[in-house]
Amino acid sequence: MDNHNRELRQRVVDQLEFEPSIDASHITVVAEDGVVTLAGHVPSVLQKATAERAAWRVKGVKAIAQDIEVRCPEDKKINDDEIAGRALAILDWSSAIPTEAVRVKVQDGWVTLNGQVPWNYQRTLAEYEVRKLSGVRGIINQVVLAPTAQPADVKQRILGALERHAEIEAGDIEIRVGDDGSVEIRGHVDNWEEREAVEQAVWSAPGVRTVVDQVEIV
Repeated sequence: MDNHNRELRQRVVDQLEFEPSIDASHITVVAEDGVVTLAGHVPSVLQKATAERAAWRVKGVKAIAQDIEVRCPEDKKINDDEIAGRALAILDWSSAIPTEAVRVKVQDGWVTLNGQVPWNYQRTLAEYEVRKLSGVRGIINQVVLAPTAQPADVKQRILGALERHAEIEAGDIEIRVGDDGSVEIRGHVDNWEEREAVEQAVWSAPGVRTVVDQVEIV
């Protein structure tokens, strides 16, 4: 391992240890040419997601291979039917998610979400809420978005959102919108925060159903 990779690995390790909501004692980090591999295990899906977001905040990280496992302690394992009941309850309590719009299936601690909602933030929120539940080993989010706009209108709204965003150089981003509400974004940004801001701007447009993010960090 050369000095650059060694330094990047140490910065990621330090960031994980600095994050108070993560038990990083069983996480291993490998860095090679800007690609960081996270391995090992944590006790919850939320910690797994938090570890990935913490690594993305480190300067020099261009890509992440996420190999962390979720291992629930034997004495804290919860039956699938109990996880399913809790997941339905927490979704019903959320005023932002349409009632009965999201269906839940649980098998061996893995939660599959199905259904249809109008906005991406509702789909994301459903996954976020279920992540917090004890006993969840992983989430498969298959919730889809209802089409609400024509492709030309969708593209115009996306371009407007990009131009309004102070952190984004809209001229560096290329947008392609399909008839089915799919959006492909290409181009380049300076860091992960800008890449995430581009994707969020795309999702903010009504009618976007899927996003293929090909934006590169340079």
